[in-house]
Amino acid sequence: ESAKRAETLVKLLRQGVIILLWVMAFLLILRQMNVDIGPILASAGVVGVAVGFVAQNLARDMMDGFFIILENQVRVGEVAVIKGNGGLVEKINFRTIVLRDLAGTVHVFPNGTINTMANMTRDWSAFVFNLGVAYKEDTDKVVEVITAVAGEMKADRYFGPLMIDQVEVFGVDKFADSAVVIQGRIKTRPIKQWEVGREFQRRIKKAFDSHGIEIPFPHLSLYFGEASKPILAKMMSDAQAGEEAFDKPAAAARRLEAQKTD
Repeated sequence: ESAKRAETLVKLLRQGVIILLWVMAFLLILRQMNVDIGPILASAGVVGVAVGFVAQNLARDMMDGFFIILENQVRVGEVAVIKGNGGLVEKINFRTIVLRDLAGTVHVFPNGTINTMANMTRDWSAFVFNLGVAYKEDTDKVVEVITAVAGEMKADRYFGPLMIDQVEVFGVDKFADSAVVIQGRIKTRPIKQWEVGREFQRRIKKAFDSHGIEIPFPHLSLYFGEASKPILAKMMSDAQAGEEAFDKPAAAARRLEAQKTD
């Protein structure tokens, strides 16, 4: 965490120093050319006031950026959601914040336009799961399986250090249309919630299969309206015709039996 904050501050200081050096170099060049820089400095103040009225948005962006850095709201290398767009913070400038999302798209936000920002990786992260099981399942048994799977991950040499604590199973969260939903949470190191979550879900699927716990899924029934009966009759007729073509002796025997009955 300290390294992230230091990296962010160093980049901003570097930008400020570079700008200052360019301005000083420009003034020294003018002085070496025997150009009186006094009037230039005096006029720069007047021009600065005029530009300040014109560039109010720029001043607002820089001021808001200063407070974002001062309050340590977000740092380079963290994952944030800004105005509904989530991604890795790649740059924090005096005027803008740059995010890169999972698809590689770069989002640039002027600091003055940021009215909502969520930091997903400050100090620790969490993977929140909602597991749906069939209504016939014993929820206590399901919770035991979930706890056992998370315990195995906590003891794992690779995934164990990524998890801060044992799993928190909140219990039955809601009764859905075709499933009982059990909610819980796994606390992880920053930015590791997705990696831990994918492995947890993979192991949960295997554990549910081995314990015979059903994971429900939606089924689709087709209805053709008033045409349903004719369609079903045609399907039965086609099936019967196919059976007769496949087994002609059996079909002939059935027809003969039917004629005797008549």
